[in-house]
Amino acid sequence: MHCLVAFTAPLAAISKIGVAVLLGGGAFFYATSELLRLKGKQAPVFKTVSLITMKAARRRETGFVWGPITLAVGAMLSLFLFQKPVLDIAVYSLAFGDGFAGLVGRLFGRLRPAFLRGKSVEGSLVCFTAVFVSAFIASGNWRVSLAAAGVATIIEALPLKEGDNIAIPLVVGFLSNFLIPF
Repeated sequence: MHCLVAFTAPLAAISKIGVAVLLGGGAFFYATSELLRLKGKQAPVFKTVSLITMKAARRRETGFVWGPITLAVGAMLSLFLFQKPVLDIAVYSLAFGDGFAGLVGRLFGRLRPAFLRGKSVEGSLVCFTAVFVSAFIASGNWRVSLAAAGVATIIEALPLKEGDNIAIPLVVGFLSNFLIPF
């Protein structure tokens, strides 16, 4: 799901309002699906969304799964707060940094020191690498990329649950906006 958010950046060049409508509509559709799932009433299309959600959900998520909603909110806030290339860096940090960290952490994460509170070193390294590479592609500035990667990795490692979907793009975006000479 995280990687789909990456389309926010290139589509924003066509229409920011259009992308916001897609994100908002997707969040509304998802929320409807989740509410129906919790009530045990699902049409086939909502059932498919619920099955995907439950496969992607973390073990601690037993009620309403907030991840897709916070993902849309993080992308939408970035969409309206930042201009290119900062928008790209913010959104790609969320899409690739946080997304790949979670995937690699779940599948391959073995080193889980206490200070990471259940998160893995492998996931954090992948977060750093993905953000550095995507930020460098977006900005061409290795200092901005290094700072964005470091901050995104620290935020991703914090015990924010789904709050990192909002914190990562906002903090990385504001930092990048400050560091990039326009």
